[in-house]
Amino acid sequence: MGKSHQVGSIVLRGKRWYGYYRKDVIDPETEEVRNARIVVALGFKTEMTKPAAREALRKEIAKQTGKLPEGRIQKDSVTFEWFVRNRYFPIRQGDWRPETAREKTAQIEIDLISKFGSRSFESIDKFELQTHVNHLAKTYCQDRVKQARSYLKSIFDEAIEQEFLVKDPTRTLKIPKNLRAKDKRILTWEQLRAALAAATRRDRLILLLDMTDALRPSELFAIRWRTFDDVNTLDLTETVYRGKVRAYGKTPKSLGKMHLPDDLATELIQWKLECKKASCGNPLCQKPEHRKSSPDAPMFPNADGGFMDTSNYRSRVLKPLAESLEIPKLNFQVIRRTIATRAQSLGSVKDIQSHLRHSRADTTANEYMQELPESVQQMVGTVYELLTSATTPQQIM
Repeated sequence: MGKSHQVGSIVLRGKRWYGYYRKDVIDPETEEVRNARIVVALGFKTEMTKPAAREALRKEIAKQTGKLPEGRIQKDSVTFEWFVRNRYFPIRQGDWRPETAREKTAQIEIDLISKFGSRSFESIDKFELQTHVNHLAKTYCQDRVKQARSYLKSIFDEAIEQEFLVKDPTRTLKIPKNLRAKDKRILTWEQLRAALAAATRRDRLILLLDMTDALRPSELFAIRWRTFDDVNTLDLTETVYRGKVRAYGKTPKSLGKMHLPDDLATELIQWKLECKKASCGNPLCQKPEHRKSSPDAPMFPNADGGFMDTSNYRSRVLKPLAESLEIPKLNFQVIRRTIATRAQSLGSVKDIQSHLRHSRADTTANEYMQELPESVQQMVGTVYELLTSATTPQQIM
């Protein structure tokens, strides 16, 4: 950060030399980059001459901005923070969607820059990096620890690629073995049916549609009436995240046509008739300007006729519902994982991958489909029967 050719200025205030220079900083409120005037205490007048104060300021500018007055980068003075903000983020953000960029940037800020930000690259060694990753493992879940390690390796790889470093201290960086277990709980069919039975009419339809087609909340709450053909097809054409509509999904397979069972389609048609009372799509809306039906209205609007917020729905509807039914945890992630797991006996891994619209089958198999003890027990019994009888596998199946 900072201008290429700036030399700053020095001022004697009282008995001390002060230096001034300009630096680009991120506004904590707007998250936008702005140019700020930085002041730094250089030393007492009795300890340094004016030329010495200028040299001290030059070194401070080089340390903070990574650039010499001639515009050259002083690579041996570059800090971890300077490189990440000026050389790593600009390259990576071209591959990140806006909301993804915010999340990744925030995590790198919290987990890495806060720890190594002021340090020069050459002073950071493997021991410090490994002990920091080990420390993160005591606080955060395994996904966050793995991401922190991945970010470190990516940052240092980029530093070597750009010739800021010669040796990579992250080459043998390990993921700690004592990672906190990831919560992969699933629900029973009985618990799913109990949630549907206890929900209000609108929430029952939301949950039934979500459970049947394993929708992500960004997909579910973005559904408009014009995407429903009044028969048995739903065409996902967009997603919504924090109130912003996006013409893309999480994966290339996220959007497209989805099948609806006949009975579910019939229920949605009935819901549509009720929603025709208002253009915002909210049957409870009393605003006169919303008295006409609108194809662009959300199928499940909020109180103002707009798109629902996932976190709000989770805390306002799902959490109380789980507490009333004494279900340990009920959210959209648990529902998707449950459907993927319970569908093991209903289709192949590729079928379930297509149902969840994952780009890779290993994501479906390793992250979503969980072990079912009763299924394992049945398999063991089948193996035993095959070993101890003349029955062929085809006869058993």
